[in-house]
Amino acid sequence: MKHNRESKILTFYTEKQVCFDSIKEKSYSQSPLKPYLLMERIKASKYKDMLEIKSDFEPFVFEDFLIAHTERYVRNVFEGKGNYNSNGIPWSKNLVESLTYTNSALYNAIKHAYLNPQQVTFAPVSGMHHAHPDSGSGFCTFSGQVIASVKMYNEFKTRGVYFDLDGHFGNSIEDARSFNKDVDFAIPDGYNVNPHGYKAGGADYVDFFAEELSRIGQDAIQGKVDYVVFCHGADSHIDDDLHGYCNTENWLKCATIFAEWVNEVSAKLKKPMPVILTLFGGYRRDNYNAVLDLHTKSIIQISNIVCGNSFVDDLKIPKRPH
Repeated sequence: MKHNRESKILTFYTEKQVCFDSIKEKSYSQSPLKPYLLMERIKASKYKDMLEIKSDFEPFVFEDFLIAHTERYVRNVFEGKGNYNSNGIPWSKNLVESLTYTNSALYNAIKHAYLNPQQVTFAPVSGMHHAHPDSGSGFCTFSGQVIASVKMYNEFKTRGVYFDLDGHFGNSIEDARSFNKDVDFAIPDGYNVNPHGYKAGGADYVDFFAEELSRIGQDAIQGKVDYVVFCHGADSHIDDDLHGYCNTENWLKCATIFAEWVNEVSAKLKKPMPVILTLFGGYRRDNYNAVLDLHTKSIIQISNIVCGNSFVDDLKIPKRPH
């Protein structure tokens, strides 16, 4: 049931949020290129009509990053000095510019969904959830979720939930709580949801996620949740280079139960729950298109179940060769 949803997912994307410089050749992580690679792949496919592109948003400025980071660290990144490369990504002016747009894309996607809950939004970005207040980490430079949600709290007193289904614990929100006390209001304790699993295949991962959806759903129905961000990282997939748990069936099942949960909560609220999609991790040197297609399959599920479309998902995810 659509619950008065727009059929297209509004996607905050511009090539300015892509770093082309040195990433393909010199970087283990292709995350700075992922927005471009994914969008080009979708635009060339039969799924291009899932998305409506919005590219006229403004980038963040230096001061925005001070919400979640020390001035010294932000200056180091902007100027390429000190611990500027603590993110593990090759530094360039192109990278710095792209960061001002990726972080802004997430904020603008959240703001639009909150103000226009009938439209699901999408920020094709990653490289955020391991950043510390005074350094980068794990291919992540700035804590985009913290910046976006604190800005939203300061403007609208909103409370957001992050369903972080990346294969690794998203520590940036928790690390920021002592740095900026507004994080406790913008993303309350327990609203940074990081499922985990230990059995090959990921059935326990799905069960854990379902339990967390039920818990958050009770709060949402009571009016304690103003928006939800679904961060479906592909490195929770069992064939990822960084060794996740979920096979393709269970990885996609997470998208399905999330979408169904959105509809159930929206029905009980009698209005659309604001929903924002984003990417996060995913690494396969043998076949990076497998990562891109996993992300696409997840978006298809949301488009069909939440937005009421009927796209046929016939993408095949190749298994890692052994």
